[in-house]
Amino acid sequence: MTLFLLVFWPVLIVLAAIYVWLHARILRRAGHSRLWSLAMLLPGVNVVLIWVFAFTDWPALKTSKAIPEIFE
Repeated sequence: MTLFLLVFWPVLIVLAAIYVWLHARILRRAGHSRLWSLAMLLPGVNVVLIWVFAFTDWPALKTSKAIPEIFE
């Protein structure tokens, strides 16, 4: 049991760090604050935030000149 706990917690922390880092990169590219990625660790909140970010306007799209007007 002790060996399991010695392996489980470090693996869980590494996976959570990767999860937060990936979401921070996505949010930065979308133009939102990277601090929102910490809220992705909270159960239930992560599902709501995914829906919010999917259907809100992304600030990065408003400032980008490379996006054709057809997508606005």
